[in-house]
Amino acid sequence: MSRKLKKGYFVRGEFVAEGSERDIELKAELKGTDDQSRTDLKRESTELQKIGADLLTLRADLLARLALSDKFKDAILDAKRITNFEGKRRQMQFIGKLMRLLEPEVLADVKKALDEQANGSASENLALHQAEVWRDRLIADEDAAAQWISQNPRTDTQQLRALIRQARKDAVPEKPGAAVRHGRAYREIFQLVREALTAIPDNDAPAPTFNAAREAS
Repeated sequence: MSRKLKKGYFVRGEFVAEGSERDIELKAELKGTDDQSRTDLKRESTELQKIGADLLTLRADLLARLALSDKFKDAILDAKRITNFEGKRRQMQFIGKLMRLLEPEVLADVKKALDEQANGSASENLALHQAEVWRDRLIADEDAAAQWISQNPRTDTQQLRALIRQARKDAVPEKPGAAVRHGRAYREIFQLVREALTAIPDNDAPAPTFNAAREAS
């Protein structure tokens, strides 16, 4: 009498009988892989939904730089206009679907634009740092005002010198050992300097740089 063959399958040259311990082990591994894949997909989908929601708050100039289709941009504008809760939810689901269709490089640009809005661009951060350096030098160094004005001839000289004098007065502690306080003049000097540093440069007068500030110190 012929021997009845067991039902099973081969894995890497190994025969695995159905119902055996090895069969149960392999199926468990496979199930775990599937569950992990579903978890990863859900996490990725949630992340894309959040990025899509964040796009609704993106500045117009940053949004215009992105290589998004007109359909995508219209979907964002529609989502901003919709006030009905259910309508908004459905529109955001649609935006999430469009997010999943983005090319990797476009998605990277979207993330970069959102980061720039949240943290500022590299040039903006540099300008803020330079403004802080110049503000502190203008208040602490008697020669700094002349150096700044020579590099920024459009500066209102009287206004700047008046702000510097007031900032120095404000910085004097009321009592010995008291903490230095900064008043309105301190903030206005920073604003004046920052606006000059971020203005469109004059072709005849190059804008001052952080290196220039360091060399002058």
